[in-house]
Amino acid sequence: MPQIPEKIHELTVGQLSARSGAAVSALHFYESKGLISSRRTSGNQRRYGRDALRRVAFVRAAQRVGIPLATIRDALAELPEERTPNRHDWARLSEAWRSELDERIRQLGRLRDHLTDCIGCGCLSLETCVLSNPDDVFGDRMTGSRLLPERLPERRAPREPGGS
Repeated sequence: MPQIPEKIHELTVGQLSARSGAAVSALHFYESKGLISSRRTSGNQRRYGRDALRRVAFVRAAQRVGIPLATIRDALAELPEERTPNRHDWARLSEAWRSELDERIRQLGRLRDHLTDCIGCGCLSLETCVLSNPDDVFGDRMTGSRLLPERLPERRAPREPGGS
């Protein structure tokens, strides 16, 4: 991995890519989403501060655990500009993500526990699928697997056996 001399305070996109392991296209994408920033030279070339190395590492680590880019951007916005996120920053910012990650772990555990049934059944029906429709909440109103979790109404009490 190429080393950058201490006296260099700005990196080209190629240097940032080589040091961070992120593709140039990914760095451009991160910049378009407000995750990192650059300045432009008189020749319109991007130059990144050295803090961009840590920010890219932060973004990539958060992405690996499934944190959405918008959430990562909001977290990075809490840091002063041109300051490298440190271990304390990571701990503070990631603490806010703990409950979201715990919920994902719970959902993945549930998926793992019911995966054999789903592969064997293949129904993907909201009427019968224990993953898409726990407790058959929608069975009497609709069928299909097109409801998204963000759009699900409040859960109602389970139906009585033999009821409609």
